Amino acid sequence: MRWVTSFAIVGSGWRSEYFWRTAAELDGLACVGVVSRSPKDLPVPVHLSLDECLASAKPDFVVTATPWSVTPSLIVELVEQGVPVLAETPPAPDLDGLRQLWNAVGDRRLVQVAEQYSRMPAHAARVALVRSGVIGDPTRADVSSTHQYHAVSLIRTLLGVGRGPLEVRAVRMTAPLADPLSRAGWADQVEIKTATTTIATLVFGEGGYGVYDFTDNQWHNQLLMRRLLVRGTLGELRDDEVVRLAADRTIVRSPIVRRQTGYDLDLDGFDTDHITFGSDVLYRNPFQGTRWNDEEIAIATLLQDTAAWVAGSGPEPYPLADGIHDHRVALAIAEAADRGTAVSVEDEPWSGSQALRGTS
Repeated sequence: MRWVTSFAIVGSGWRSEYFWRTAAELDGLACVGVVSRSPKDLPVPVHLSLDECLASAKPDFVVTATPWSVTPSLIVELVEQGVPVLAETPPAPDLDGLRQLWNAVGDRRLVQVAEQYSRMPAHAARVALVRSGVIGDPTRADVSSTHQYHAVSLIRTLLGVGRGPLEVRAVRMTAPLADPLSRAGWADQVEIKTATTTIATLVFGEGGYGVYDFTDNQWHNQLLMRRLLVRGTLGELRDDEVVRLAADRTIVRSPIVRRQTGYDLDLDGFDTDHITFGSDVLYRNPFQGTRWNDEEIAIATLLQDTAAWVAGSGPEPYPLADGIHDHRVALAIAEAADRGTAVSVEDEPWSGSQALRGTS
C-alpha cells in the first residue's frame, strides 16, 4: 500500500509513543521514523539525528515531542528546511521565547500546535452543542480538569474568542490531599500531601468570562472531580447536563448521553460509539473498533487533521498563533498568582493572525 501522508517524530518519550502507536491503526498515514539520541527498540525506524531522518525517511511533516527548552530551536530548524511541523505544547517555555519563535517563523505558516483537548469526544460534543445555539450565545466558561495552555484553549474554544487583550486575576492556596494515583500508577501506600490549587478569572476584551481552576496532579488524581460549565444567554451546560429556556415559562433540563458499548450483555466490545443530546448526534467516534481511550482518539484526530492540512485538503488544525497565545495567557495566570494583582495581556504580533479553530 502507498501511504498518502507520512510523518516522523523527534523525541522518544511517553508522549511520542502516542503518536506512532495511534498512527499504526490509521489508513493512509504512517510514522516513518523516530529521532532519538540513543538507539531504541521500537516498532518504527529509529534515527540518531534529524538530518538522517529527513534524508532517508522523507516525512511530509514532523512532530516535535521534545522538552520545552529544545522545542523552539527545533521548530526553527525544521521551518528553515521547509518542513511542516506539529509542535508539542507549549511551543516555547516563556514570553521571550514565544516572541522570538513568532518573529522567526510566524509568517511562514508551517507550524501547528498539538493541542488535542477540544478533539476529545466529550469536549468535542460540548463544543458542538454550544455552537448549535441551544444555550444561546456563550458568555462564561469554567474549566477545572487540566492545566495551563490546555485549559486556556478549552475556555477560548467554548467561548469562541480569539487572541485579543484580556485581564487576568489569580490566587493560589494549599491544602492537604490524598494522592493515590499518578502517571506511574497506584501508590502502594497512599500519602496525604500538600496540594496547590490555582484559581484565575479571565476577562476577555472582546466579550466573555473564563474561570480557571486547577489542583496539582488533577489529571491523575481521581479523588478530584472534573468540572466544566458554559453559561449562555439562554441557559447553562454543566458537565453532561444542560438547563435551558425552551419557550416562555418553559425551563428544560436535558442530559448529554454517551453511548459506550461493551457493558453488561452488550457483546460488541468496549468502545465509544456516539454522544447525543436528545435525538441530535453531537459526536460520533470515527475510529470504531480500535477500543481507544479519549486521549488516543483525540491524538488520532489531530494527526488526521494535520495530514489533511499538509496535503492541502483541510484547514490548519491548531495554528502556531493560537498555541502561543494559550501559553501567553497561562503565563499571565502564574504571574497574577505570584504578584497578587491583575495582569493585562495586550495585543502581540500573533494577535491578528489566523482565527482560532472553528470560530471564523
